Amino acid sequence: MTHKATNSLMSLPDHRTRPRSVRSMLARCISFQCWVSAFACAFLGLPCLAEGDKQNTQTQKSDEQIHVNWLYGSYVPKDVPLEPLNGRMRFKLYVRQTFTTPGIYAKTTFFALHDQARDTYPQWRDGFGGFAKRLGNRHAPFIIQNSVTSLGDGILRWEPRYERCRCDGLWPRTGHAVARNFVTYDGTEKSLRPQIMPYLGAFAGSAISTTWQPGNPSWSTKGYQGAITQIFVGIGINWIGEFAPEIMRVLHRKKKTSNQVDTQQR
Repeated sequence: MTHKATNSLMSLPDHRTRPRSVRSMLARCISFQCWVSAFACAFLGLPCLAEGDKQNTQTQKSDEQIHVNWLYGSYVPKDVPLEPLNGRMRFKLYVRQTFTTPGIYAKTTFFALHDQARDTYPQWRDGFGGFAKRLGNRHAPFIIQNSVTSLGDGILRWEPRYERCRCDGLWPRTGHAVARNFVTYDGTEKSLRPQIMPYLGAFAGSAISTTWQPGNPSWSTKGYQGAITQIFVGIGINWIGEFAPEIMRVLHRKKKTSNQVDTQQR
């Protein structure tokens, strides 16, 4: 037997070295699935490291499908294939775009500060109490709209995300952004369906908000206004989401140039 073969045999785990390997892996595992995998490795000789890499790859692939930006919402990058979402991924996407993305709160706070400065609903008066009411008045309809939209799309298995166009050019991509505000895909990600859930969500959010707004506004009028506003807001959000990579590159280039000028002036 050659020296190389001897080294290969020495590198194989035997009954004396396996317990130490199992204990080391158990110490690193923090989830229930890792404990199960370690148990299988100890008694069935399964490739633990390969299984862990596979799980990490699946998690990474799942996260690629549920990107969320605080400004333009959920999207699928151009280089990521559009794949159907299962129930778990839909719920995770809903939580991200409704509760756990920090920028969402910054956005509603900005609008609430604007309402405070304009003294929107003067019955709420100034001060922290008035600001808290205006903040809730901005954020609660947002939660209602996202909840209704996500629930409706989930029941029908329709696509809730915006996918960036696989095309090139300003006008083709702009046309794609506009069209996707009115149509979406079904569960096959191929057949088109009318994009009605965001409008239903906008109507519900605006109509329900009349229950706490002073002046007894008409729920039907407010709901109609919310749905109409969704036409322009939806197109604008899709357009920003479509061209966000180019916009960020331009802003980054301008910032870099500005920093270089400041450095030279110093």
